Amino acid sequence: MYFLNEVNMFNTFFQSWGAIFFLFNKVFLSISERASNNTRKKKWLVLSWIVYLIGLPVWIIVFISESNWIAACVETAGVPAMIIGLYNALNGHEKELIWLDYLAKIFVVIGLCVSMYDFGGIASIKQMLELGIASGFLIGTYCLAKQKQQQGYIWFIVGNVTCAILMGMEEFFILMIQQIVSLVFVMDAYLVNRRNLSKLKASL
Repeated sequence: MYFLNEVNMFNTFFQSWGAIFFLFNKVFLSISERASNNTRKKKWLVLSWIVYLIGLPVWIIVFISESNWIAACVETAGVPAMIIGLYNALNGHEKELIWLDYLAKIFVVIGLCVSMYDFGGIASIKQMLELGIASGFLIGTYCLAKQKQQQGYIWFIVGNVTCAILMGMEEFFILMIQQIVSLVFVMDAYLVNRRNLSKLKASL
């Protein structure tokens, strides 16, 4: 009985850890899109990538604990793109490290290829959801790291929706709620960014 209580305690801790930091990532992205100047935008972008990296390990642990090896592999493959995002937020897109960009691309391709190879075709709803998580997370993270916000947010929406469903199916309800709340902030960031782009085009 004591052992089960310990397991439940750690399970709740890991869920809360992953939920809080990945939620902060989406909140900070949304705030950055609403920033009144470039200095504030940079501050919130840097913070968004930092909390993203802090929250990553627990998601890998959760996926491994449920034998979701594809999703765990994919989350790990997103690390180079996250580092690019943080580096670009700190130093600007013009000073990007070319070798790190190539590494991120390779990891994205490997992550998606591993997913497709392991599936051997989509045989279950769970596999379909894992593929949605893989695509949304890897492509979305890479696009945002390259400052392609519109594409990145759309892929994040795909990842949030599919991950929320999978977490609900596997009874990780804290993470499911976090994904739903994150979806709201991603949608907000997408709409604000789209509005800002429209204003910029109109002013040209």
